[in-house]
Amino acid sequence: MISMRGKTGNIEFIDQKTEQREIRRTSLKEILDGSVLAREKVVKQLPFVLFVAFLMFLYIGNRYHTEKIIRQTLELQSELKELKAESISLASELEYLSRQSQVARLVKQRGLGLVEAQVPPVKIKVKSRKLNNK
Repeated sequence: MISMRGKTGNIEFIDQKTEQREIRRTSLKEILDGSVLAREKVVKQLPFVLFVAFLMFLYIGNRYHTEKIIRQTLELQSELKELKAESISLASELEYLSRQSQVARLVKQRGLGLVEAQVPPVKIKVKSRKLNNK
């Protein structure tokens, strides 16, 4: 069989037996015994198939890594919520204990002998003198 390709006028000779083998349908027996993998078309495509397999492994690995990061993020977010709640409860407890009435009660309970001042504090005013640089 003779075929013409392109406008350059190149003539390419193709063996009819090889072409018929490639065109022939693949039977179940050929698939099971592995002779399909030995064909010339399949062997030519082997580097591409290996490259696609490599890309698939990268994709799967990337997905597992991403899922791991998402799980860690969710765990950290829940831990952050717990710590915020604990912080708020400790702050409110500290505010309650630092009230004047609570401090006075704790001083009495522990017998520290401290007495609450009956007179409010007084501001001390200092009169400033003008300095002459003469």
